[in-house]
Amino acid sequence: MEGYDLLVEEFKFLLEVEKPKTAEEKLVAAAQGDRSENADYHAAKEKLRFIDKRLFYLNSMIEKSQIIDPSSYSHDKVSFGSTVTILNIESGEEERYTLCGVLESEPENGLISIHSPIAKALIGKEIDDDFKINLPKGKKEYEILEIEYKNIFSLKKNIRTKTDFTFH
Repeated sequence: MEGYDLLVEEFKFLLEVEKPKTAEEKLVAAAQGDRSENADYHAAKEKLRFIDKRLFYLNSMIEKSQIIDPSSYSHDKVSFGSTVTILNIESGEEERYTLCGVLESEPENGLISIHSPIAKALIGKEIDDDFKINLPKGKKEYEILEIEYKNIFSLKKNIRTKTDFTFH
């Protein structure tokens, strides 16, 4: 739900705040005279183009999005929203991943897309299950140690804010 809300917040901010402000900047720059040599005019025009592209993308994502509440799942088997601790059988190292949507993923922080190869291998598995996966560096074998639910947004490190929504 938080991911969807963030998309809508960015869309509204760009549409209601950033685009009108930039359109005004363009008008002010245009009033200064010769547009062919007017850097402010061209910058505002380019910024409007970026805003319109981002609005189109966000609108598309909002229309296609499915809101899924992973807290309603039991997580006795790995499913969307599960945080899974696995053991690399060869190295003995533990790894932890949370399966989330594409827009919420932060692989560097253990939040992996539900469409990633390791997430696909984990879906439906239970504690103590072993599984093998072909990775770029070869085949790896893992054992599932723990499955739990943790709110995805409590794990995220890179949450966009209004300052991230603006175009400079």
